[in-house]
Parts: sequence; structure tokens; C-alpha cells
Amino acid sequence: MPRLIDPIQMYIVIAMGFAASLRQSTRAPHAEFCCRHEDHQFMGNSSEQELLREGEISSFGIELPQAEIEALVADRFGRKPYCLVEDWLIFHVDEPPESLARVRAIGLQTMFLYSHCVTYDSQGRFPPGGWVRSTLCKSFDGVCLFETRNTVYALVGKGREMTASLKTIFGLC
Repeated sequence: MPRLIDPIQMYIVIAMGFAASLRQSTRAPHAEFCCRHEDHQFMGNSSEQELLREGEISSFGIELPQAEIEALVADRFGRKPYCLVEDWLIFHVDEPPESLARVRAIGLQTMFLYSHCVTYDSQGRFPPGGWVRSTLCKSFDGVCLFETRNTVYALVGKGREMTASLKTIFGLC
């Protein structure tokens, strides 16, 4: 008998597909100067802006020239696509323990990454100054490299961490 997908896995699959289609059709043009400036230009409403400023300031992130970050990514992940991101926020998923255990059982960590400012995407999927929300984390080096199944995100500069529900995470942008 075929194994049925459980409701939380279905929710994640549907939400990720929906989020990807939204990203394709609603990517807002950001000013190229949005990164590394105090007056960031945020998409969305004021509650979204407040959410992106919440959370604990993270000790993660790296301050190196782009060429050195690219060499670090290439050394650890070969030719895997990567993005350099600033103004980032790591979300730790707040769901029932059984749901989190099922995610871990398939080799993923219960974390997502959101960045308000992509500075570089090796595949050109996200424009400089654009935003990105990752899929579930596959690995995190505890410093600056956040890997998903398809992409490595290099966390540049300071960022934040917070715990949030899937509804909150997928409600961004």
C-alpha cells in the first residue's frame, strides 16, 4: 500500500509551491541601494516591517569580501548555486513536536531563512536588492552558511533569529 503524505508535509509542500509562484509574479523592484543602509525599503505592510525587526540579534553572519565568501562556498559546496544575503532572519519553526520530528526524519532542519536584501545570486534568480525566503534548511554550519536542497545562502553582516509558526513564515511577502 502506498505511503500517504501526512498533513504537515502536505502543508509545507503546498505552501512552498504557492510561495514560489508568488515570488515569480510579485517580485517587487527594490532600489539597488537598499542593502547596507539604515533606511531600508521594506515591502508589505507595517506589521510585516515590525516582524522583520523582531527577534534576537544573531551572532551568526560573516564580514568578508564577496570573492572570499564565494571561495568559501565553492570549497564546501562545489558548484551548488548560492546567494549572498543581508538583512536576514532565521526562523525556527514553532509547530507541534510530532511535526518537527517528521521534518527531521527526512533529513531537514526546522529552520527557514528570509532575507530582505539579496546582494548576489549565482544563478540570477533573485535580483540584487530583492528578497528571498528559503525552503527548509538542510544544513547550517553555525556561522554563516545556510544550505537548502537547492541553494547555499551566505549570511552577510548582522541578522536576527526568531521562532515563528509556518503561517507567519509563509505570510511574508
